[in-house]
Amino acid sequence: MSLGSIVKRNVGPQTWRRLRRVAWPLVRRHRLRFAMSYIGPLVDMAEAWARSDSEDSNFLYALTPMSRLNLTHTLANVFDISVADVGALMKEIETARAFNDHVRAGLLRLLPGVSSFSIGRRLGWYVAARLTKPKLVVETGVDYGLGSCVLCSALLRNAAEGSPGRYLGLDIRGDAGQLLTPPYAEVGQMIYGDALDSLSAISEPIDLFINDSDHSFDYEAREYETIKNRLSPAAVILGDNSHCSPSLARFSEDNGRRFLFFKEEPAQHWYPGAGIGFSYPR
Repeated sequence: MSLGSIVKRNVGPQTWRRLRRVAWPLVRRHRLRFAMSYIGPLVDMAEAWARSDSEDSNFLYALTPMSRLNLTHTLANVFDISVADVGALMKEIETARAFNDHVRAGLLRLLPGVSSFSIGRRLGWYVAARLTKPKLVVETGVDYGLGSCVLCSALLRNAAEGSPGRYLGLDIRGDAGQLLTPPYAEVGQMIYGDALDSLSAISEPIDLFINDSDHSFDYEAREYETIKNRLSPAAVILGDNSHCSPSLARFSEDNGRRFLFFKEEPAQHWYPGAGIGFSYPR
């Protein structure tokens, strides 16, 4: 029972009305201060971001330590390996000097206001590409190509271990994928045009598919329907829209696949975070 309810039961109606007139503004201020203790830091970060000349979308934040731990365990369960092995693969891309130098130089050229970057939830993309050893990776929606470089970095590592593969990035924008240059372009290429048309033209099996294009529910669902008969038996789908769309979960349910969702928590950023939807064979 609340304090207000206790007081109301023990005083007369007139006394209660007088107390309420006096106390209610104080209560409202207390409630607002309590809410702002959560919201206020986000507002401050949003104001700082608005004044900067950095990225407008596809943000470059890191994950909080707790979020990173949750992603590690999610990947360990999806791919049935140890948490330690997942952590080692995450460390592999995070400490890859050639990858980090390549992306940093490209981002400085494209977004001069960006002082640092992190691949965030794309850590999960990298681990998935390293573990599935895909012969063909397809990503719809590429933007500058940070995810492209993450995936191609995994493919280059796989090839060095005897499991070559290639990457196709699909985007309707003719200037997408600007970070996808050598050495990552040696295993990856861009295809420009409507993603559904480009997916329909793929004839070989897709082993790893990443959806990150038009974020309408209908278009996303149509992508999954288009690739359904192009997926290899062990294919994994990563949905970058699963934090706000049921399309991948429904596709998985309708096609006898498992579905799991990881919700990310950005570190020191106003954006509430997206996540990764995992669709994989039973």
